[in-house]
Amino acid sequence: MGEFRYEPSQYVPFRDVEAIKRCRAIKREDIDKHPNPQFKIRVVKDADVPFIFLADMVGRITRAADEGRPLVMILPNPVPLYRQVARVLNNLRQDCRHLHLFAMDEYANEKGEIAPDTWEFGFGHAMKKNFVASLDPELRMPEKQVHVFTNQNIKDYGKMITDLGGADICYSGPGWTGHIAFVEPDAPEFDAPLDEWMKMGPRVCTLSPFTLAQNSLHGSFGMSGDLSAVPPKSATIGPAQVVEAKNRHDTHALGVHQTATSWQRLTTRLCLHGPVTPKIPGSLLQKLPTNVYVSETAAMNIEPNWDKGY
Repeated sequence: MGEFRYEPSQYVPFRDVEAIKRCRAIKREDIDKHPNPQFKIRVVKDADVPFIFLADMVGRITRAADEGRPLVMILPNPVPLYRQVARVLNNLRQDCRHLHLFAMDEYANEKGEIAPDTWEFGFGHAMKKNFVASLDPELRMPEKQVHVFTNQNIKDYGKMITDLGGADICYSGPGWTGHIAFVEPDAPEFDAPLDEWMKMGPRVCTLSPFTLAQNSLHGSFGMSGDLSAVPPKSATIGPAQVVEAKNRHDTHALGVHQTATSWQRLTTRLCLHGPVTPKIPGSLLQKLPTNVYVSETAAMNIEPNWDKGY
């Protein structure tokens, strides 16, 4: 049989061929095995994923209220599921005035100007619309406890979280590049050795072309591959805020509209079992106590399907 050798494209951020080959070969039955006992990987049914996320949020919110303590949450976006979280909290008549919410990231333009929370395609807007505004008014947290990135607070965003004792929970899920939040592996703004990188805080950074492609499939941008619709930069928390968080909840369950196609399948293996490196930002979680949930679709073996073309 003929053989053809090649290196990954120069545009691929993580290019260690042997590490990729090893991770690509990880089978479904082995994906939840990890030498760090505090890095807990669970493979769950695809249909269960949103309920696990919902239950975790509601459980943390109600327990913190029962214990009379504030709850600081770093939240990803856009997440329509927040509407269901709010619906459950409304039905429970759960007072949410103890919550302090921080948007994980936000889009920015080519000048580094951060999108306002009034921009309907923005992440801050999505968090406020889907979660905060969906809570009954008498149950909502004060507006001053709902934090989104702005041009004015970007330099203090990390300190704002730290001053509250750090996040009690940081929710995440890797992008195609393995990014956590919008901490991109090929962003010059995050170019540093691992030890230094782990201490880096919020900043505006350049989005990877792969992230532009991924996010062009979001519902908000028409799900049509419109690369020009996605802003070129972002404001984001840094690795330091992930490290500082008391708890982490990481979800790997992104596919293409309930089909077996998933760009996340290899990314998941690299994040969970590849080397810990800024070139795979989500790999940082391997060093930290983290609850990881991988859908059955994301956990599927990586192998050719000769009956499929595009």
